[in-house]
Amino acid sequence: MPINPTERKQDQNYKIFAMVLIGGGMLFVGIVSLILLTSIVSTSSFTSVGENAPAKVDFPAPDIQLHDITGTPVSLSEYHGQVVLVNNWATWCPPCCQEIPILDAYFRDHRHQDFVILAIDAGVPADMVADFVNRYGMSFPVWLDPSSSALNNFRNNYL
Repeated sequence: MPINPTERKQDQNYKIFAMVLIGGGMLFVGIVSLILLTSIVSTSSFTSVGENAPAKVDFPAPDIQLHDITGTPVSLSEYHGQVVLVNNWATWCPPCCQEIPILDAYFRDHRHQDFVILAIDAGVPADMVADFVNRYGMSFPVWLDPSSSALNNFRNNYL
């Protein structure tokens, strides 16, 4: 049965309308997705050093035994009785790189008050860590954690 020209024209108009409606819907979903993604990225916890809060812990510090960047065995128990700030970090971590000068300045001002910062690197090879320490002029102890045991023992899931 042949279709008359009027019905053919209405069918074509319907198809065009459906495609415009679907395209508009996809455009709307894309714009909403972009807005949500931008919002999530802008509220990320890594926007600046000052917005990162220290991890809260409710357990005693584990007795970690590692090596420093010279290969000397070290243990957290060696610092018993001192105020110790353990900083899990990595050379590839932008917030870590930003906070190093701040931490170093604080350490230099307070190290004579039984205060120490222990920077425990998370899995970066020793030569790369040594280069980083020299480049940033870090004056506090730096330990190597090639197997991320300190991260696990401190229940630190941020790196």
